[in-house]
Amino acid sequence: MNTQAPEHIAWLQDTGERRTTACGREIEIWVLDPQDDAAVLSAWARHFRQHYCSDIDLPALVEGTGKTPSEFLMTVLFPDATEAPGPSLRAGDFGEILVADYVEYVLGYWCPRTLRYQDRWNRNVSTQGCDVVGFKFADDQSNNVDDELFIYESKAALSQTNKNRLQDAITDSFKDHLREAVTLHALKQRLLVRGEEEQASRVQRFQNEAERPFRRINGAAAILDDAVFDGTDLTACDASDHPNAERLRLLVVHGPSLMSLVHALYERAADEA
Repeated sequence: MNTQAPEHIAWLQDTGERRTTACGREIEIWVLDPQDDAAVLSAWARHFRQHYCSDIDLPALVEGTGKTPSEFLMTVLFPDATEAPGPSLRAGDFGEILVADYVEYVLGYWCPRTLRYQDRWNRNVSTQGCDVVGFKFADDQSNNVDDELFIYESKAALSQTNKNRLQDAITDSFKDHLREAVTLHALKQRLLVRGEEEQASRVQRFQNEAERPFRRINGAAAILDDAVFDGTDLTACDASDHPNAERLRLLVVHGPSLMSLVHALYERAADEA
């Protein structure tokens, strides 16, 4: 695990339980078990907030709006707490950010993700493209065939549903090979606009597989409230037709009262800005 991992990552734990899909693939079962620790929750909320706006940029963005920083975050940047589709987008963003944390801090990939949320025109419209993208480099030499591109599709169900969200993530992951080029282009472009040429070049390394081969890994994740987890037949999932089936990782994270946690994180992120 990355030694720089934020403290809330300790609350994300591998249960050791594994289930098997209908097509014979393994599903990792993890649990998110938040504790009543104000310091860790505050740091987590800050980490969460900075996906939408850096603390350095926030004062300039708020200036002239007539709003406090908290009001600005809650009414301009963060998805709405009550008006649809705001709550479902909050759940989806939370799931994506948690999966990105897992990819970066547990698996050790470079995972640039703030750009996905900071460039939204409408706070209640999700960003298009691949949900989570991670990069791993085998060594300091350029274009090593063992370099890895890891693309994760994330789905959340933090309230009761009849849908199998892991199957939904698997099915949507089928499209990631089509979204990949557009996602990499957008990420590279945004990094260049921000003057981060070195990071842009790291993305560029994965834009021409024919000339610069690399290893591609796909993932499908479901972030589930405990009640949804208990009512979902994960073994019914089928990934046999996935275009990268042999390098497909399946992940389920479950935990108690996750939607309440999500709203509390947004509120803390705004109030402590």
